Amino acid sequence: MTIDPLYLVQLFDTQLMKTCPKFTFGVGDRFAHGAHAQLQAFIAAKELGIDICPTWNKSNREHEIIGSEPQSTRDAADKAVADLTWEGEYLLDADHINLTTVDRFVAPCNFFTLDVADDIGAAADAADIEAFIENHPELIGSISIEGIEKPLEISRDLVKQTANQFLKATQKAKAIYDHIVSAKGGIDDFVTEISMDETDKPQVPAEMLIILAAIADQGIPIQTIAPKFTGRFNKGVDYVGDVAQFEQEFNDDLSVLAHAIKTYGLPETLKLSVHSGSDKFSIYEPIKKAITRTGAGLHIKTAGTNWLEEVIGLATAGGDGLELAKEIYAKALEKKEALCEPYATVIDIDHSKLPPIEEVNAWSSEQYVSALTHDQSNPAYNPNVRQLLHVGFKIAAQMGDRYLDALKTNEEIISQCVTNNLLERHMKPLFA
Repeated sequence: MTIDPLYLVQLFDTQLMKTCPKFTFGVGDRFAHGAHAQLQAFIAAKELGIDICPTWNKSNREHEIIGSEPQSTRDAADKAVADLTWEGEYLLDADHINLTTVDRFVAPCNFFTLDVADDIGAAADAADIEAFIENHPELIGSISIEGIEKPLEISRDLVKQTANQFLKATQKAKAIYDHIVSAKGGIDDFVTEISMDETDKPQVPAEMLIILAAIADQGIPIQTIAPKFTGRFNKGVDYVGDVAQFEQEFNDDLSVLAHAIKTYGLPETLKLSVHSGSDKFSIYEPIKKAITRTGAGLHIKTAGTNWLEEVIGLATAGGDGLELAKEIYAKALEKKEALCEPYATVIDIDHSKLPPIEEVNAWSSEQYVSALTHDQSNPAYNPNVRQLLHVGFKIAAQMGDRYLDALKTNEEIISQCVTNNLLERHMKPLFA
């Protein structure tokens, strides 16, 4: 493969941008009461020699449901950092924003996940597609990439087909990015991620390479990209799919990213992001093997599992806490259709295995906690209950101060649940 050396001139000055730490770990804090407990997990990890940058995330949809503002996430994170004297870097992710939602996130956030899902599959102008193809003769033919056994065989038709699928999305990402740069007054105060995971099937290595060339053309200094992987990443539960296939895709994507960094001048800090609110336990081992072998960075999200640990903490506390947890389940069951509808593509609930309200109302603390805690070795664990409650945070939001007061009353035990979940189930398996 031969490339015009002039093309390798940097399309953006990465010396001016904010540099993303090697390992960033997204944590959700929907009710802005978990930041201290979450940060304790990062502190404990650091004491074990694991250096991870906390990245608090909360989507626009979650703010709308709860009635909060992004500044509340910033305030909670800042207070936790000050109170616990955290000296490392920390980030706030404007999670899955677009041009219509970004403005409320500009001031408090310094990590922006550009969501271009609506433009994936939307055709760009024919002239733009032809110009892209003409500008990238190096993409056509047999391309050897270190780490991938066989050369990629890319035809002109595949370049055109991929450009038809993704070029418009990269152009939209550029529009969002430029808007943030203008609002921020520069690029030195935020990290940019592009989410490409809202598609029907995973991107093959050739498609990933073409997408990264298009992003480079737009001059977006992305430091993380979230591709689509095989399998299902259902909310709150483990990965469902072929783990070996995921491992192959993850390793191939790492190789393509390394190649694109050298070829297109993308930031050297560019890394893969594994999205979703799923727990992903079964794919942590292949991820760990890959990043250990290659020295690559990683961005990973756990998102709403913090909310579930709050409910587990309430149930563990017994008394009024347990009763409130039962009430949340009862109301979630009554409103399950409305709660599940917005998340239909990322949950898989067998409604016949959701216990009736009367049964749950008779549960002890141990029974409730066993059903909800993600412990696949426990026969009482019920992934259907867990997924329903994962999307049922709206019920707690509607309780208002009743729920928030319960978090305060049971803060110690809830904090133990939150910290232990992050450290023992997520951080150690991935990085220790």
